[in-house]
Amino acid sequence: MDIAVLGLAGRFPGAPDTGRLWANLCGGVESIQRLEVEELLDEGLDESVFGRPQYVPAAAVLDDYDLFDARFFGFGAREAALLDPQHRLFLECAWHAMENACVPPGTTSRGGVFAGAGVPGYLMSNLLCGRRAILDSEFFELQIHNDKDYLATRVAHRLGFTGPAISVQTACSSSLVAVHEAAAALASGTCDIAVAGGVCVRVPHRVGYLHEQGMIFSADGHCRPFDARASGTVFGSGVGAVVLKRLSDALADGNRILAVVKGSAVNNDGAGKVGFTAPSVAGQEAVVRAAIRAADVPAATITAVEAHGTATPVGDPIEIAALTRAFDTTRVGFCTVGSIKSNIGHLESAAGIAGFIKAVLQLRLRTLVPTLHYSEANPAIDFGRTPFVVATEQTDWLSGDSPRRIGVSAFGIGGTNAHVVLEEAPEVTPAPRSPGPQLLVISGKTRQAVDEYGNALADALEQAGAPHLADASRTLREGRAALRFRRAVVLSAGSEPEELSALRTGGQSVRQGTPETVWTFPGQGTQYPGMCARLYEALPSYARRVDDCVAQLGPQLGTDVRRALLDETFDAGRLRDTHLAQPALFVAEFALAEQLRAWGATPSVVVGHSLGEITAACVAGVLSLPDALRLVAKRGALMAAQPPGVMLAVEAEESEVTRLLPRGVQLAAVNAARLCVVAGPAERVGSFRERLARERVPCRELHTSHAFHSAMMEPVVEPLAEVVAGLELTAPTVPFVTATAGGPATNDPRDPLYWARQVVRPVHFAAALRRAAPVGADTLFVEVGPGAVLSTFARATYGTGTPTVRTMAGPDAVGRGVRVLVAAVGKLWECGCPVELGELPGAGGNLIDLPGYAFARQRHWISPDPEHRARPRPARVAPGEAIPAAEQVAQRPAGMASSYSDPETELQKQIVSVWEDILQYSPIGAHDDFFELGGHSLLAARVSARLTEVTGIPFSLHDVMTRPTPAKLADSAARVDGTDTSRAVLDGKDHS
Repeated sequence: MDIAVLGLAGRFPGAPDTGRLWANLCGGVESIQRLEVEELLDEGLDESVFGRPQYVPAAAVLDDYDLFDARFFGFGAREAALLDPQHRLFLECAWHAMENACVPPGTTSRGGVFAGAGVPGYLMSNLLCGRRAILDSEFFELQIHNDKDYLATRVAHRLGFTGPAISVQTACSSSLVAVHEAAAALASGTCDIAVAGGVCVRVPHRVGYLHEQGMIFSADGHCRPFDARASGTVFGSGVGAVVLKRLSDALADGNRILAVVKGSAVNNDGAGKVGFTAPSVAGQEAVVRAAIRAADVPAATITAVEAHGTATPVGDPIEIAALTRAFDTTRVGFCTVGSIKSNIGHLESAAGIAGFIKAVLQLRLRTLVPTLHYSEANPAIDFGRTPFVVATEQTDWLSGDSPRRIGVSAFGIGGTNAHVVLEEAPEVTPAPRSPGPQLLVISGKTRQAVDEYGNALADALEQAGAPHLADASRTLREGRAALRFRRAVVLSAGSEPEELSALRTGGQSVRQGTPETVWTFPGQGTQYPGMCARLYEALPSYARRVDDCVAQLGPQLGTDVRRALLDETFDAGRLRDTHLAQPALFVAEFALAEQLRAWGATPSVVVGHSLGEITAACVAGVLSLPDALRLVAKRGALMAAQPPGVMLAVEAEESEVTRLLPRGVQLAAVNAARLCVVAGPAERVGSFRERLARERVPCRELHTSHAFHSAMMEPVVEPLAEVVAGLELTAPTVPFVTATAGGPATNDPRDPLYWARQVVRPVHFAAALRRAAPVGADTLFVEVGPGAVLSTFARATYGTGTPTVRTMAGPDAVGRGVRVLVAAVGKLWECGCPVELGELPGAGGNLIDLPGYAFARQRHWISPDPEHRARPRPARVAPGEAIPAAEQVAQRPAGMASSYSDPETELQKQIVSVWEDILQYSPIGAHDDFFELGGHSLLAARVSARLTEVTGIPFSLHDVMTRPTPAKLADSAARVDGTDTSRAVLDGKDHS
């Protein structure tokens, strides 16, 4: 079965990611370093060792191998310091590989993990230092944090995978065997997606080695595969992981495919060789033949091989001989052979995945990269009689009659051999890209991570040959997990650097849970010609909703309101006519609300202003759409038939406005604390306006044709009541807050008289908002309709920092309707609202490579104890001292759910002291959560035992697990059976 390679990630010597690795491979960069004396001394080496003539101070090292984003993966500082750096690096690498595959962890559960690790040098060198192990809880903790057996299961646990999690240990072939096992599990249906790879981090790290005649270590610190000067290999550190999926599933699901595993095989040399560590021509030949047979392709169509290539004088000739036999052809020189070990050294358990990743990169970029240090063939290899030739410079990989194919080999000391045949990805027609505005969403577990990723993304988009914004948008929307801190930015093609800077700044903290969302619907006066035009063009579903409403309105209005909605040149004066304005505004708002709902957005409560109340009632289920359209059409016609009037906005408190009102002018709306509206006949309102001017009260006339919500609308009430009596009014399915006349007790939306009297009653919008969302609540106000008038009212009511969302452009932003809506949906996502981003206007594009998550790495390290080196001793030396402490206690993490609070009682201080010692964070507050600091059941057992020992109070595991703050734990201990136990223990007196 063909297996698709969806994603890959790695950290290699001289290359923090696969992009840098590829640049180094193409540039012929050797990442094996010569080490200085100071570096060797810092690693604890004695001059009596590295001063010997045969000592080679060379190594392929990793930068920042001691750093780790512990909080991202839920580890406390102490636990991170105990965790083998191989486990740490592979966790981060697996996450990046899933991101590169555009499959966010959490979106699939039937995943498998197959991975191998190197010798746990950190455990042996730094944590145990030769001490004898005593089987107790502390040694058990060391074991599960460092043993190879727990690598795959740890990754599966953190990714939420429920498929097989298998640690694969076959020495230098481990990671390629892991790929084979993952492919087999996918083929058998054991899992639906798999992460496969390996890691090796040598501890001590920046050290060389002793060259000894007959051993496999290079004499000069260079790895020279297939060359006459080859004297051995240079071991190094690195990590790599790939994401695999059945090809048929990947094609059906629209995944990005980097390459295809056509076939693979694993075998063992058995006893048919000179010795346990010797390679076998027969074993290697058999595994290559088996892989080609499994791939079901002619060997002659494989035009490249990434060899094991350890640069040993004996091993290289054996490998070329085995490959030649397996290819079984008389053709010569058609297949390029190379080895990544010439660049980065031999990564042991990660060697196979390094070669696999190099092979995938070569297939994707249709380029063959050189093997370093090759000038003259090993005299035991006659390349002229083989299908193989060593590339010494970068060349284009030309295609022939068949797809490009490459074999990858890895052979483990002891005899486990692996070979994989890869083929270039099938051609896929690129998805169309929208030229319109694109939503780019990024998130992280900390603000720092969002800022760093925003910078990396902006840098990538500013470079020459930057990805298309549509591709970047789709990749971020579909291929990244939505984490706590979020940023959403709308960009258009050709965005200038100052626009891209929006990616670098800002950020929204998402609180626990989903915020309450109040949908507000504006009333008459916000409409303008062509207000639906851009959304109608860009969103077929929105257009269908508009058309449906217009079709139902036609017989009642006697005109097609669509022109007013879609034609930006439509006469604005005509659209101010009430009989046309109200139906048009209802259609625009209702269609938009339904579109937002189709994308997964839902209101917690709805409230409308004047006409907007009818839209809100329809959205809430009080009115059906046909009934709402009938009511709007009749209401607009009746109100339009009344004598003209004037409405005046007044910047003053309701009480002051009421005091100043003359006869015949009425309060029409209280929109915020100092934002009122009055209405009445033109002459009387004009006189009132002059009085306001004399008293220096700011006011302005509104663009309306009538005095709505005043006595001038009284003739409308009775005929409108007859209309409403014929409608079916039901209980709302979404909480609905009435806005006229203020009080909920007297404003039942199921009462027909409410809707008849609504036209003459004042709109108490500020009061309605306060009922919809109490001051101080975690609330987001979403304005569903043209402009942002109601958002202004919300900020005036709740404060300037109140989060509001504008979903529809106003007359000030004609032509930007799509951008405004896309930005609105981005804001909803940014604030933590459930919303689908895949159906937005312009949401096309292709899945591409983008920078991976910006891990906030910190140093978590325990150095070896010189005393323990000199004198082995048991692992338990004294209570609490068996496991060495990290070199530096970590600072209390930022972004904790509770703010820091000093411990108050003596018992709280004792609990905090124990927590700081075991969790390795300082300072810890009285209300900090044990689990948020990385605690778990194993640590809870240690905490309870230590607390009992320190305080004399019998704390249990259950106590620590169920009362997870120092304050709660101290409080429970002080109230055992109603007795202040803590005081009795602390001062030695009986307080019972």
